[in-house]
Amino acid sequence: MVHYFKTHHLVAAIFSCIVCISFPAWATRYAPSVIYSQPFFNIRDYGARGDGHTNDAPAINKAIQAAHDAGGGTVFFPAGTYLSGSIHLQSHVTLYLDNGCVILASENPQDYDTAEPNPHDQYQDYGHSHWHNSLIWGENLEDIAIEGPGMIDGKGLTRNYRSDQKPEGVGNKAIALKNCHNVVLRDFKIYRGGWFGLLLTGVDNLTIDNLMIDTNRDGMDIDACKNVRVTNCVVNSPYDDGICLKSSYGLGFAKPTENVTISNCIVSGDYVIGSVIDGTYKLYPDTMRVPRTGRIKFGTESNGGFKNITISNCVLDHCGGLALETVDGGDLENVTISNITMRDIVNTPIFIRLGARLRGPQGTQPGHVDKVSISHIVVYSSASRAASTISGIPGHDIEHVTLSDMQIFLQGGGTADQTSITPSEKENAYPEPTMFGTLPCYGFYIRHAKNIAIDNVQIHTIEKDARPAIQTDDVKEVQFRFLDLPGDNPKPYFHFIRTNNIEIYHCTNTKDEFISATTDETR
Repeated sequence: MVHYFKTHHLVAAIFSCIVCISFPAWATRYAPSVIYSQPFFNIRDYGARGDGHTNDAPAINKAIQAAHDAGGGTVFFPAGTYLSGSIHLQSHVTLYLDNGCVILASENPQDYDTAEPNPHDQYQDYGHSHWHNSLIWGENLEDIAIEGPGMIDGKGLTRNYRSDQKPEGVGNKAIALKNCHNVVLRDFKIYRGGWFGLLLTGVDNLTIDNLMIDTNRDGMDIDACKNVRVTNCVVNSPYDDGICLKSSYGLGFAKPTENVTISNCIVSGDYVIGSVIDGTYKLYPDTMRVPRTGRIKFGTESNGGFKNITISNCVLDHCGGLALETVDGGDLENVTISNITMRDIVNTPIFIRLGARLRGPQGTQPGHVDKVSISHIVVYSSASRAASTISGIPGHDIEHVTLSDMQIFLQGGGTADQTSITPSEKENAYPEPTMFGTLPCYGFYIRHAKNIAIDNVQIHTIEKDARPAIQTDDVKEVQFRFLDLPGDNPKPYFHFIRTNNIEIYHCTNTKDEFISATTDETR
């Protein structure tokens, strides 16, 4: 049923007195001229039971369709547990999940839409290639929103990609959007969101604000999207990535993810799923095999590349660090990352990789990484097996990377015999911070790169480490300025292999020096 609220001054004055009892709490968030002029659709008026046992998807979809047919409006979910299969979003419609509302994903596979065909699904994982097999999905829509303090519980969603390809109708994503624009996702929670809490592909003018995602695979994947703001979100994803930018070939063409800001977010990877939402923050036992992934990542799907990205004022807790990867032909450029705090990082604080997996149409060539600035970083207790890494591939350098104003506390413990390790190139391998195994240094490993600057960085090891702090290999134009390196670790601090135009200035126990070319030297 449709309810209209007019905006005449007298009526507005009356409503201002009684709004607290006449409307749910969500109404007060909106200006009277907005809320009183838009139709309002309560899903219970369309037959939703909210008892946690009845499949309410038909009633929910009926309410959404009615809102759309009316020219737009707000579909209201009052308190209750709404068991549901696939929910179909429509243009100009907002879903509002009130306090006490839970949308509970059905455990019956027949309640979900079948994954639609995609002739390009060989170029990315199955989950990235389909949107209809989701709890909530929309395609080719505009002016849509999901808001409110309620929760989406993906109990019936699967996270196992092998089984996803077999049963008809299995749901594997909490929310999936394809080719939409003007989208707002705000204030709700996602608990165990399946393969993706959010899969957003080809979505432009996208706002994600104040979400809490406590999930068993990826938290949010932003794929081939433009003009995106992610703010004030908490993501706990022990088994996969937390906030992940992608640029797959799922749309049938290469489109970059560009003009993105991510700020004021907390990402973790070691809290028991559900314990962030309930506020208990229980850590997994050390003996339990959990990837503890979390992290903020670009890739791996990277056909279209990443351009004009800023990340600021974020916390990475008990998880992976920053991973910037392009391996499928896209360019990664114009990236600024600042004011990041990391604690208990399971692999390496910073990983920048240009590779040649080239999972795309025939003829795809390696992309470029250029103009990346990472500054004002604090890291405590990061694993030391793999150093922070900047690694291109032979003939394809990473260029113009600046790392500055950092304090990095590593666990240390590296041995002298590890200094002789020569990491394999692995040009076409899946990119991961651990892909090269134990590295011959503990601070920064730089290979196939040009115009690299590391400035005002303090590196500490909790245990002594016998490896050099920094190793370069096939690097041109590199500056090390104002580096504070562990004085009680044995020298050398630097190991230069096939490196040209090296500047060392005001670094611990190392004389200022310019080295024009070297094949294999230490300092």
